[in-house]
Amino acid sequence: MTAVTDEDHGKGESRGDSGEKPDGAKDGRWDDGLIARRAAAAAARDADEPVPVLAPADDDAEPQVEAYAPADGPLPARLDALRELVGLSRARLDRDTLAEAGRVLDEAAARQRLSSRHTVVAVAGATGSGKSTLFNALAGAPISDTGLRRPTTSQPIACSWTDGAAGLLDRLAVPGRLRRRPHPGPAAFDEALQGLVLVDLPDHDSAAIEHRDQVDRVLALVDAVIWVVDPEKYADAALHERYLRPLAGHAEVTFVVLNQTDRLPGEAADLVLDDLRRLLDEDGIALGEHGEPGATVMSLSALTGDGVPELREMIGRFVSDRTAATRRLSADVDAAAARLRKVYVAQGRPGLGERAREEFADRLAEAVGAAAAGQAAEREWRRNASRACGTPWLRLWRWYENRGLPGSLDRLGQALTPPEEELTARQRVEQAVRIVADDAADGLPGPWAQAVREAAFTGAQGLPEALDELAVKAGAPGAAKRGGGTETGKGKSAVDRLGGRPPKPPRPKWWPAAVLAQASMTLLQIFGGLWLVGQIIGVLEPGLVTPALIMLGGVVGGPLVEWACAAAIRGPARRYGQDAERRLREAAAGCGRARVLDPVAAELVRYREVRERYVTVTEFSTTGR
Repeated sequence: MTAVTDEDHGKGESRGDSGEKPDGAKDGRWDDGLIARRAAAAAARDADEPVPVLAPADDDAEPQVEAYAPADGPLPARLDALRELVGLSRARLDRDTLAEAGRVLDEAAARQRLSSRHTVVAVAGATGSGKSTLFNALAGAPISDTGLRRPTTSQPIACSWTDGAAGLLDRLAVPGRLRRRPHPGPAAFDEALQGLVLVDLPDHDSAAIEHRDQVDRVLALVDAVIWVVDPEKYADAALHERYLRPLAGHAEVTFVVLNQTDRLPGEAADLVLDDLRRLLDEDGIALGEHGEPGATVMSLSALTGDGVPELREMIGRFVSDRTAATRRLSADVDAAAARLRKVYVAQGRPGLGERAREEFADRLAEAVGAAAAGQAAEREWRRNASRACGTPWLRLWRWYENRGLPGSLDRLGQALTPPEEELTARQRVEQAVRIVADDAADGLPGPWAQAVREAAFTGAQGLPEALDELAVKAGAPGAAKRGGGTETGKGKSAVDRLGGRPPKPPRPKWWPAAVLAQASMTLLQIFGGLWLVGQIIGVLEPGLVTPALIMLGGVVGGPLVEWACAAAIRGPARRYGQDAERRLREAAAGCGRARVLDPVAAELVRYREVRERYVTVTEFSTTGR
């Protein structure tokens, strides 16, 4: 039978009764669409009768468009995971990176809305490879034009073995005038081929750019493809580099057919076929040999028919499985996941370990001067103890020094404070943030590493000022100077709000006893001195030994009491300084954790979440990618 045309329908088919389909439609020779209606109209005109209206399909008849049946297996879960992956990544990855994954999701959704009973197989090949001849041989009729003129096929031509493929052909943009049905015969009534939609494509190496564009568009939408190669162009770089190699992951829905074997003498066909398999293996295409999944590779001659029945049988088994669409979508998901691997798969185990957190806390403690604050607190504790337990004469001298004279030790200590201390502390904070951000981002893919660093640096804004506040409250050396630039809403610095100095350390309970002992020693000195003075001026009877011993006891006892108190306060002072250092260290670590570590940890959790989705997408890969 020749290609089905309107004229053929008008001349060669009988009309049906009113309200019934024409006889030709009952045989399955026409598509129940535009062509059938035109043929019925032509038949009615020939009989000089009114045009019959095709009756609607019975309730028990098969629908024209059948929804895609939910696929059993991992594909739905993988598509859901890929959809969630794209949604979670939009804020971190650019649109171009996610474009292919979005296209796969859109095409999968479009394919799943259409018939699952049909398998769309494209016949693709180079100019002169004989793909149209093979297309006609499979259909059992010269549907697609063949000849020496190149290019012969300018638009996709489809041949559907059963009804209900209109939606699939609409998706492929195959015009209604180029939709055909197979000629009644063994090929048309082959039970295994029921559901096959065969599409003949233009030449992929055509000189017309629009032809190549149509090939690329249709190949992205069909369920499977038959690549037809000839002995002259089977090793063409354009075929392997542009199509076969990029589509290596689609091996399970790929047929590679060496055509025109009738032109090869003797064993040349086997040699060329072996070389073709070698090239496909270099392209990374798995070959379905020995029952393993992969591409089907065979040789035939579409012109003589040698090998065509074997190919038709293979296609029949392939179509009857009803899994081609699922395999194609799964391979598309694999390809999209492979392209996204570099932005989701980390090197090693990135994250913030306990050691990195401790080192960050140590650097912040160093920047805030926790150790110096502890030492200052210890010195302050000892100074208060010496003031309370020291001799009155020493306390009087220290009072004189603390009046704020130019030569006092306090003034000298303030003068020795480095003027660049604020800058140094800020630099230490920035360095600590930079190091912890680099540690957290180490091994992460580029976009996620950048997101981690941005989270760290954004959270670190205002961290030096917050640490200055802590240092002022703890009385760290130089904190008053650093904190002076931090203003509140009332224009007062942290030092002003805190009275300009840290709170005094508490006094132990035994200090009053030490003060009483020191007072006693002072009274002995005064009593002995007055006794000696009285003897000298003659008021009291002479006797220097007793008053001298009493005075000496007071003079010696005062320093002894002070020395004993100094020895007693050494341990408590050290503990007090260590406690002050610990509090400041914990406060600085808490501030750094809230501002830097928690935002960084949130970004890492987000990355782990998308990484889990990516693992779900690739877990059941059909291509091993």
